[in-house]
Amino acid sequence: MTEHDADHLHHLLMDVVRTAEFALMDEVVPGRAMSMSQLFALHELDHRAGMSQRELGERLVLEKSSVSRLVADLESEGLLTRERDPANRRLYRLEITAAGRRVHRNAAAVLHERYQGWAAGMTAAEREGLAAGLPALLRVMRAER
Repeated sequence: MTEHDADHLHHLLMDVVRTAEFALMDEVVPGRAMSMSQLFALHELDHRAGMSQRELGERLVLEKSSVSRLVADLESEGLLTRERDPANRRLYRLEITAAGRRVHRNAAAVLHERYQGWAAGMTAAEREGLAAGLPALLRVMRAER
């Protein structure tokens, strides 16, 4: 890869991340400002009950203090509950509430609709290239972690 190619890819990826943050989060949850981390947390908790804060942090690749703040915010909004683990009082077990599950599933439906619209705006060759290139990029990125 040439320096020019690497620079071009860098700018494209930065633009994708910046654009996605605004395009994805705009009106995903009407009347509620939600971050991507909050939606990812609700997604994890909707699919895996009883996760600890540490496990959630590992899944989201967040620092302990960030997870504590994230959980406290979601708890104050009534989207999850946290209880001390009776077997290990140092751990909190997290459970998504019915309201949290509704928020997650409604947001997921809105996002899925957006993804479909974006894909429909691409040619078949562009969709195939993206479908081949993104898994390769993720593989390389995860190998570096």
